[in-house]
Amino acid sequence: MSSYHYEPNLKYADTHEWARQEDSQVVVGISDAAQDMMSDIVFVELPDVGLAVSAGEAVAVVESVKAAEDIYAPVSGSVSAVNEELNDTPELVNTDPYGAWFLKIEVEDGAELEKLMDADAYSAFVDSQQ
Repeated sequence: MSSYHYEPNLKYADTHEWARQEDSQVVVGISDAAQDMMSDIVFVELPDVGLAVSAGEAVAVVESVKAAEDIYAPVSGSVSAVNEELNDTPELVNTDPYGAWFLKIEVEDGAELEKLMDADAYSAFVDSQQ
């Protein structure tokens, strides 16, 4: 059993992003497990607002002291907002992975969100990867 924290109200992708529906938008960040695996995050590259994205497509980059990792869109749509705060304080992702969101996507197909894992399934997935 892992020691990571999982938010029960979120959906999770197998690429370690979390997604939370807010009306017609999906808020996207990375999981506690992902930020822990990356260690100290030092830079976040966010997409442009208005960018059209497809589920599974790389939309942002996170750089840590270990490596640079792509962040993938868990759903298709267009980027409606980005968290500008991460430009100046990327370490927020380490201290509050479920509060430090990366971007919001105006969703094209709400059914895509249902294909993602719930917290229990994601926890089992993370445990199986270790």
